[in-house]
Amino acid sequence: MFDLSHQGTVSTLTLSRPPANVISHAWLEEFDTILDQLEGNKVTNILHLRSNQKIFCAGADLNEYRLRMENNEDPAEYKKYLMNFHRLFGRLESLAKLSIAEIGGAALGGGFELALSCDLRVAANEAKLGLPEGRLGLIPGAGGTQRITKLCGPSTANRIVLACEIVDGKTAHELGMVQWAVPRDELAGKALEIIANCGDVSTDALLGAKKCIAAAQDPNSDGFEMEIDVSLELVQNPDSIKRVSSFFDKN
Repeated sequence: MFDLSHQGTVSTLTLSRPPANVISHAWLEEFDTILDQLEGNKVTNILHLRSNQKIFCAGADLNEYRLRMENNEDPAEYKKYLMNFHRLFGRLESLAKLSIAEIGGAALGGGFELALSCDLRVAANEAKLGLPEGRLGLIPGAGGTQRITKLCGPSTANRIVLACEIVDGKTAHELGMVQWAVPRDELAGKALEIIANCGDVSTDALLGAKKCIAAAQDPNSDGFEMEIDVSLELVQNPDSIKRVSSFFDKN
């Protein structure tokens, strides 16, 4: 279902569950194990998430959903399932690496929620993105309602979640759902360009910055205070000291 490889400072996680990379219970279990591996890898500081299928990820396995509903599954069990989704996507979001989703095909429902959990998203103009669960009498239940609202504001969230609109990559870029959109034949090159530009980012600075950005969206956190605390940690960090000295040595 996945192919994980490492080259230099980059870990590449390729979604590989034909034909649509649907998210099943087994998928979640394997993804959990992969996150363990990524968290334990101190060499790489970038995660490149991509697909080797025409579809990036079509979302949750609807066959499993149907069985849960037809079997009248205990709501407590279904809650555990949803909480597992939230836990795993939360782990991806807070991963001490810069995560970049390369979206070449459809990213719908849980597939787009997966992409929303990444720091950066680049999509093909021709890709289809959306959260159409409302047409099935459901809602995006893996953090989608929250992340798209924080990212794009309630107006766009209403358009994508309530109107169940599926947009192409170009429109997604205009709405702020992804940071870049390019023609499909340029997508892989653009993703590698972004990765190359970020390749020398300090892991410690990256993690600290991610914490500060998250704090800015948390009403219970003082993001300014966290910014000061992180800055104090970094000016005492041996790697940061070395980087600053190297900058002046080169100039």
